[in-house]
Amino acid sequence: APRAPGRGGGGGAAATAALDAMSFGRRAAVERELDATEDAVVGGFNAVFDETGNLLVYATLAGVKVVNVVTNKVVRVLGRGEDAQRFLRVALYQGVPKVDMQMLLSRADPNAKRVRTAEELSEKPKPDPTLYCTAFKRRRFYAFSTREPDAEPGAEGGEGEGRDVLNEMPTEEERAAAPQAPSALGREAVIRTSMGDINLKLFHGECPRTVENFTVHSRNGYYDGVVFHRIIKGFMVQTGDPMGDGTGGESIWGGEFEDEIRPQLRHDRPFTLSMANAGPNTNGSQFFITTVPCQWLDGKHTVFGRVTGGFDTITTIENVKTDKGDRPLQAIKILGIEVRT
Repeated sequence: APRAPGRGGGGGAAATAALDAMSFGRRAAVERELDATEDAVVGGFNAVFDETGNLLVYATLAGVKVVNVVTNKVVRVLGRGEDAQRFLRVALYQGVPKVDMQMLLSRADPNAKRVRTAEELSEKPKPDPTLYCTAFKRRRFYAFSTREPDAEPGAEGGEGEGRDVLNEMPTEEERAAAPQAPSALGREAVIRTSMGDINLKLFHGECPRTVENFTVHSRNGYYDGVVFHRIIKGFMVQTGDPMGDGTGGESIWGGEFEDEIRPQLRHDRPFTLSMANAGPNTNGSQFFITTVPCQWLDGKHTVFGRVTGGFDTITTIENVKTDKGDRPLQAIKILGIEVRT
């Protein structure tokens, strides 16, 4: 008979050795849960013979058993080390795989002294027995093979990715139970000022670093109590400087960060949210909101949002009296910024 697939289990007497108490307890708990489901009675299990008819393969609590029906002995138990899995249905492939010549040639070692020919790479194809299994409450299938996986990462001469174990999509129950971490990037924001609220839409997809900078500063209270230090009627209102005079402020990374100027995001309308700067790639914490189209700013300042509400608030701020340096005569403060994802 052809050799049974061996990945994941031993052979002979060692394969049928009793499970230790801890492993048996874990498997028994899964078995009780399985018994209470429809899988236990409706198409949950099967058994298959190998091509000789001598080996019977089926899933059990202890793993996938391979029984020689001629000698009436268990010759192998596959998946004994998989305590978390209760295998259910099995399918056995024992054919000779078709050779993809292009794939074999592409995988030939380019550092070898001599690259093997296609004929050498494909000579004497051998059967590749593989056992495929499903498992209880798992959205994947498992493959047991006689072939070993590629070398583990970091192994000498190995570039393989090893065996993955954590790439399953979570179930609806798992997603519901998992704590929801706040997104690093905001999609909307509300600037609460001493004169009213201003609602913003943030371009998190186009300007991720700029929006992240604004989001983190807002959530950390960096802008709380900061004044609108520069107001020019018929142009814009500016804020974001903790110094309050237009000379201060830094990014969440410390210092300045690069522009994220996008050709589709322009100062072509009033109520555009944009970063203040002192030249290319000098963004810190200051930002402004335009009150008219300002196309001359395109390509010089990062547009990272638009005003969606609170237009009257901006107009009120714009009409406040200022001194000769465009500083308002009355303090208009940011009380806080609420960022929404």
